[in-house]
Amino acid sequence: MTIIISTFLLVGCFFALLAAIGVVRMPDIYCRMHSATKAGAFGSGLILIAVMLAYPTPHVWIACLAILFFFYLTAPVAAHLVGRICFRSKLPIWRPKKLKVESRK
Repeated sequence: MTIIISTFLLVGCFFALLAAIGVVRMPDIYCRMHSATKAGAFGSGLILIAVMLAYPTPHVWIACLAILFFFYLTAPVAAHLVGRICFRSKLPIWRPKKLKVESRK
């Protein structure tokens, strides 16, 4: 059981780290928001599952399920609202530079 809990915890921490790196490295607010909500929600969900497995009492399960429910309910809504505000404020959208493709002869 310890191996399963450790696996959930490590994978959850990896996705949380991935979300933090995405917030720092992404080029515009839309990409940053996407990485923060998707990877952050998945990582925190895995961490909460590890907590539920480590402490199998009804009180902990109810608390973790409530946290998961509210987090998965509010994170996408908040990201959508921030993205909508940024779009209406006419913040520039990142466009990748066109790559020159060399033709083979």
